[in-house]
Amino acid sequence: MTDLAQRQALTGDQLYDVIEEAAAQLYKRSLTDLPPDVRRAVDTAHAGEDGRQAKMMLRIIQHAVETSDRTELIVCQDTGIPIFFVGIGTELTINGARLLDSLRSGIELATKRHNLRSSIVHPITRKNQQTSTGREIPVVHLEFLDGADYLDIQLLPKGSGSENMSFIKMLTPADGLAGIKRFVLDCVVQAGANPCPPTIVGVGIGGSFDKCAELAKRAIKRPVGQPHPEDDIAALEQELLTAINLTGIGPQGLGGKTTALAVHIEYAWTHITMNPVAVNLQCWRGERARAIVRADGMVEYGY
Repeated sequence: MTDLAQRQALTGDQLYDVIEEAAAQLYKRSLTDLPPDVRRAVDTAHAGEDGRQAKMMLRIIQHAVETSDRTELIVCQDTGIPIFFVGIGTELTINGARLLDSLRSGIELATKRHNLRSSIVHPITRKNQQTSTGREIPVVHLEFLDGADYLDIQLLPKGSGSENMSFIKMLTPADGLAGIKRFVLDCVVQAGANPCPPTIVGVGIGGSFDKCAELAKRAIKRPVGQPHPEDDIAALEQELLTAINLTGIGPQGLGGKTTALAVHIEYAWTHITMNPVAVNLQCWRGERARAIVRADGMVEYGY
C-alpha cells in the first residue's frame, strides 16, 4: 500500500463508518488515479509504436492521464459499474450484511460528494436513481483471508464499452488448448475498437458457467504484465498477448502494434465433460483502487 494511513480509536459502529468512507474514497480514486503499472504499460506502448496514428492516439491517452492528475477530474466520463473484491480476515469480527451496506452507501456518498455521473439503471424501466447503486449493485465478490485481522477492499469501476465486450463459451475437452486459444483471439477480433484498446484481456478457464466468468473478471485486476505464478499459464498468457498484438487492431482500433497491454489468465478445475472459457476485456485505463481497513480504524490506500 502506498499512501495515507490514518489511525482512529474505534468503538462499536464506527468501523462501518470507516468502511463507508473508504468505499467513497476508492470510487473517486479509481476514477482519477490510474495505477502505476497501467501508466508504465501505456508509456512503453507509446515508445514502441512506429505508426503515426497509433503513436498519436497513445499520446492522447497519456494527455488524458496527465489532465486528470492536474485537475483531479475523472479520466473518462463513464463511471462504470462498481465492482468490489473484498477479502475478509478470519481474525476480524465483521457483520457481513452491514459490510455490504457500508460499501453501497460509500458509493452513493462519493457519487453525491463529487457530482459523479450515475451509470446505473433498472434493466427494464431504465430508471436512474442517480446514486451509482441499485438492486445487486455494487457487485461484491467475497473471499476469506486465513489468519488476517483486516479487510482488503479492491474496487474496479467497469465501464460499459469494455464490459459489453464480454464472452463465454462452454468448450468441450475435445476442443483442447487450441480451442481455448482460438476462442480468445476470436473474441478480441470481434470486439475490435469497442473496448477502447489497448486492452487488458482477462481470461477465465474452467470451473462452472458462473465461476468461469468471475475468474475472467478477477484476472483483469492483476497488475498489468504481472505473470501468472505457474509457468505454463504464464507462457500461455505471453503467447496469446503476442498473437493478439499481431492482429493490427491497435490503439482505439486505428491500427498499430499494441492491441492489448496484457493477457491475464485465472483458472479453476472443472467437470470431466466440459471446459468453459470466458473473456472479459478491460479498457486501456485499467482502473482500480485498493484499501486495507484494520479494526482500529487504520486505512491504507493503494492499487
